[in-house]
Amino acid sequence: MQKLNFPNYSFRFKNSENKIAVFDEIRKKFVILTPEEWVRIHTVQFLMDIKQFPKSLINVEKQLMVGKMLKRYDIVVYTSTGNIHVIVECKAPNIKITQTTFDQIARYNKSLNAKYLMVTNGIDHYFCKMDYEEEKYSFLPDLPSYTN
Repeated sequence: MQKLNFPNYSFRFKNSENKIAVFDEIRKKFVILTPEEWVRIHTVQFLMDIKQFPKSLINVEKQLMVGKMLKRYDIVVYTSTGNIHVIVECKAPNIKITQTTFDQIARYNKSLNAKYLMVTNGIDHYFCKMDYEEEKYSFLPDLPSYTN
């Protein structure tokens, strides 16, 4: 797999039906290794190792209703009180991050009301803080680390 713009992490791999699978610590199972999954698994490690978010507050690939459509988010980080702190949208490294990507995460956030948004393709990372009173988001140089 492609080298990403994250620290080097060690992952568990196995061969599953002639496909490589990687162990996801959050879902506690092996998942087929796709380019997007490679980004997602690195992002989870980044959130735990660098940003110090407890594993217990991280959720991966769950369904949500956006309007009347069933969608699936990549990563959500909760606060210790159960509110949504961060939503992360992961794309494969060959997918350019565009306004369409931000529109997608903004649609998800209408249902989730996160404080921060992160969009990454493993190479480029974008971080935003939501301002609900002004109905806008502002870009940040980095995602704030976990605090109790």
